[in-house]
Amino acid sequence: MFDWLERLSGSLVFDIFGLQKESAIGDALHFFVYDTIKIFILLVSIIYLVTLLRSYFPVEKAREYIAGKHKLTGHVLASVFGVITPFCSCSAIPLFLGFLQARIPLGVTFSYLISAPLSDAVVIALLLSLFGWKIAVLYVGIGLLIAIVAGLIIGAMNLEKEVLIEVKPVGDIHYEEHETLFSHRLKEAWEYTSDIFKKIYLYVVVGVGIGAFIHGYVPADFITKYAGGDAWYAPIIGVVMGIPMYSNAAGILPLVEVLTQKGMLLGTALSFMMAVVALSLPEAMILKRVLSLKLIGIFFGVVGFGILMVGYLFNLIL
Repeated sequence: MFDWLERLSGSLVFDIFGLQKESAIGDALHFFVYDTIKIFILLVSIIYLVTLLRSYFPVEKAREYIAGKHKLTGHVLASVFGVITPFCSCSAIPLFLGFLQARIPLGVTFSYLISAPLSDAVVIALLLSLFGWKIAVLYVGIGLLIAIVAGLIIGAMNLEKEVLIEVKPVGDIHYEEHETLFSHRLKEAWEYTSDIFKKIYLYVVVGVGIGAFIHGYVPADFITKYAGGDAWYAPIIGVVMGIPMYSNAAGILPLVEVLTQKGMLLGTALSFMMAVVALSLPEAMILKRVLSLKLIGIFFGVVGFGILMVGYLFNLIL
């Protein structure tokens, strides 16, 4: 999807700046340029599209449809949708914002935000090739379960007031189909998108910058030194070490293979991977402009505990 951007950022960093691909600074800077531009593109395009579309479609009816179903249905649909979208934890935020603006229930939007970075078609294929179909199926199934259960828990806590950005009531964005010019819709959508972008772009830059530094400068040996072996606390250390980092699942899987070869138990390695991709410091930095610290803390705590349990479960049964 963003192969052209991968090549462009690589050309900028390695050809124009003359940095080496194998160097820590080159790897970190390439990661920063690529991910910052990618998230900016997704942020603008998705929020703009959602804002424009909701001027045509009765979003409140879609919300009522989800609310009218069994509580579990919306969370399952959002979690499954997350599996088919190829986004990392930060790249998933624009669509998460789009869901909030469409007034989708808060817990359901979190089910998507949790599920999206955990697995996609590429991750499933890599899991199949590296660890076999049993591990792949178990990983995807447990990832969906975490997203559904965590979304249900967050949704039951009535935390809508902890959303810091303005979610416009449907009445404020109503259009008469035959009276509103298309150019007016485009202008309204752009003004709203621009307003959201101005509020959070700096947090994106800072967040991705932190993630890029960790990506380039934290070696695998450092991780296995403290989270390797079969000690009871290894999954805890793996999750705690994984949360500050930032990568997508496809990018971290080769590292997971290396970690398991160096003696880390598969459950600990997979919980580390889940913590890296589903909960990251850059993600928290971006969400800080959108959600209260209380809600971010609850989100990280609920999902982190679920991931930790996955580590112990895998270590027990594998």
